[in-house]
Amino acid sequence: MTNLFGTDGIRGEAGKFPLDQFTVSRIGFALSKHFAERLGRTPKFVSGMDTRESGPEIEAALFAGISAGGGQIISAGLITTPGVAFLTAAKGLDAGIVISASHNPHHDNGIKIFLPDGRKSDRELEKFIEAYIEGSGNGESFLHEPGNAVHDNELASDYLNSLSDRYVDLDLSGKKMILDCANGAASDLAPKLFASLGAEVIALNNAPNGRNINENCGSLHLEGLQQAVVAHNADIGLAFDGDADRVLMVDESGKVVDGDGLLWVIANEFDRLGVFEDRTVVSTVMSNIGLELALEKINARLVRTSVGDKYVLDKLLELGAEVGGEQSGHIIVPRFGLVGDGMLTGLIVLSAMTSVHATLSELTRGFVSYPQVLINIRVKRKPPFNEVTVIQSAVEAVEEKMNGSGRLLLRYSGTENLARVMIEGKDQLQIEEWANDLAHVIETQLS
Repeated sequence: MTNLFGTDGIRGEAGKFPLDQFTVSRIGFALSKHFAERLGRTPKFVSGMDTRESGPEIEAALFAGISAGGGQIISAGLITTPGVAFLTAAKGLDAGIVISASHNPHHDNGIKIFLPDGRKSDRELEKFIEAYIEGSGNGESFLHEPGNAVHDNELASDYLNSLSDRYVDLDLSGKKMILDCANGAASDLAPKLFASLGAEVIALNNAPNGRNINENCGSLHLEGLQQAVVAHNADIGLAFDGDADRVLMVDESGKVVDGDGLLWVIANEFDRLGVFEDRTVVSTVMSNIGLELALEKINARLVRTSVGDKYVLDKLLELGAEVGGEQSGHIIVPRFGLVGDGMLTGLIVLSAMTSVHATLSELTRGFVSYPQVLINIRVKRKPPFNEVTVIQSAVEAVEEKMNGSGRLLLRYSGTENLARVMIEGKDQLQIEEWANDLAHVIETQLS
């Protein structure tokens, strides 16, 4: 069966399979039919998209298929991914659909489906859609359908109000903020939110033209934000990605605070508020060992998962933990929702700053990010590393040299023929030497 869905929905180059109009219309039809059969009634959906020029075309094709399948849909227009997830539950709808490729360049796009509880589409739904697309061949097109979508531009305001209502007592008067909106879904929403709470907001990259989303800006390109924070003597800088489900920050000195640093700040804030009873933070295998060591100092633990917010969420729910996320700035707080939300993360951190009258740099004290080296090696095959004797011996030799003062991770890319070597430790030159030696062994054995 064709696997259309990855860990973050369907993603690819706009206009090409599976994001060509014909296939998208059939995805909409299958989605509608699945929910109609599951619920025994007309399914109702909400949709939203980021600022890519391909968004309206994909939306139109999707709406045509949903209408042909008997479903009803309301469009929120330009809105963040967490905004769609919020509306799905708040409006009592059956699913939310996001047209976005997150941090990818403008020529890519994607389709993410959320269930009312905030989880992404379950495998039963994905298999139904994949089986329909594979089995339909060159079947009937639904592109002639006019679609029955209702467009409601007030839905984005409902989402913003839900965030400000949650922090109704947060007064940001006197705070100067720089927001890098990545020319994406946060371009209009984020400045409105933080200004409504009293902050002086300077917005960067908030003039989307359909092609400049994530282009040398946002959470993947922090240099401009760092310079702006220092130049404007700002208290904090926030950098979103294209759909604003993640955020990275810059403190008042211009230093980057990544997802590990944000998890440290939030864990301490929840501890102060008395809502950190489980004393567990969930992150991925890529999380820096410095976070693990910092949490140990406050009698808390770090639990690691495979890379991907899906796995972080699954572990959060399994453990009943309060907060989890990734280095990329994708932070999940289950009691607020099951979707990463960059703007909500910003509110949590700003609330901590104002509550204890501290700067962001002061809140990150106690967390030291260890030097990290990551090397990619192109390989021809992907056997388990521990089954290749020479590689396993090399790994054991490096771990013996680290003597518990660092961390070694070997993994294969899920989408490319690459092996990845990641080593963390106190001495940059030393870990670079170890990583290069190990990479050479892997290359000789697998390339």
